[in-house]
Amino acid sequence: MFSTDIGIDLGTASVLVYVKGKGVVLREPSVVAYDRNTEKIMAVGSEARAMIGRTPDNIIAIRPLRQGVISDYTVTEKMLKHFINKAVGKQFFKPKPRISVCVPSGVTEVEKKAVEDATYQAGARHVEIIEEPIAAAIGAGIDISKACGSMIVDIGGGTSDIAVISLGGSVVSASVKVAGDNFDEAIIRYMRKKHNLLIGERTAEDIKISIGTAYKRPEVLSMDVRGRNLVTGLPKTITITSDETEEALKETTSQIVEAVHSVLERTPPELAADIADRGIVMTGGGSLLQGLDLLIQSKTGITVMIADDPLSSVAIGTGKYIEFYKSK
Repeated sequence: MFSTDIGIDLGTASVLVYVKGKGVVLREPSVVAYDRNTEKIMAVGSEARAMIGRTPDNIIAIRPLRQGVISDYTVTEKMLKHFINKAVGKQFFKPKPRISVCVPSGVTEVEKKAVEDATYQAGARHVEIIEEPIAAAIGAGIDISKACGSMIVDIGGGTSDIAVISLGGSVVSASVKVAGDNFDEAIIRYMRKKHNLLIGERTAEDIKISIGTAYKRPEVLSMDVRGRNLVTGLPKTITITSDETEEALKETTSQIVEAVHSVLERTPPELAADIADRGIVMTGGGSLLQGLDLLIQSKTGITVMIADDPLSSVAIGTGKYIEFYKSK
């Protein structure tokens, strides 16, 4: 019986599992709901996400990863085990799978070790830790083994990783704890400050996906938003526009632009010339924010492209990395 090679994109917002020969077989939110009294896991993934903000006191729905780092080790281990079983089935566990897991480029050795230990506990035979920008580049179809500079901007849920890659390694990189979750938080803050309306994380995410923009849209979109009026305490519906979301997200998006700028400033001249020719590649769910590519392009003067499947790039690259690692 053959061992299975698995790549796991252990993200703050979602977990993706890539199985060699099958592609991405699982994409679930990284949320776990458990009973505080009995310590029993009630639900994992989409089912648990639906419970956020809607549970009784004894049940809590938590995200065991915060900003790309494990914040609750035991729950992460159980969540990983659940997803691995779901993706490959228990019958494959006779020879344990080899698993590569990606982590943000700025994590410490202790944080890397925590991910490695949790993956071994979840049933891996061999664990390979890979940095997110490298995985994103492989998944986006960039040949990272060439002596040629490629710049990747991976915007996930908890962290944004920016790196210049050449000869299979990261030459200059930066990891900032500003990403998709911060876009949601910025919208929540704006709604509270500007409209005295309290909204939840899921509503903020709906606004971001439907009308959110980082760069002025050619046509203004609007949507109705329901929340709680902070003055009267009663439910209220208001209409907001895409221009308002640009204003709400300005501070957060400019932090990502600054990080891209600082990496470019530290890039050796030969590689900087390659990037000017080849452009910047964006991956990750956060790169789907309308106009973010145009904002980076306008501030750097370099062409920005979004990968074909930005949501799956890191998972695909993580899975393919085991093959790349074997061939080295």
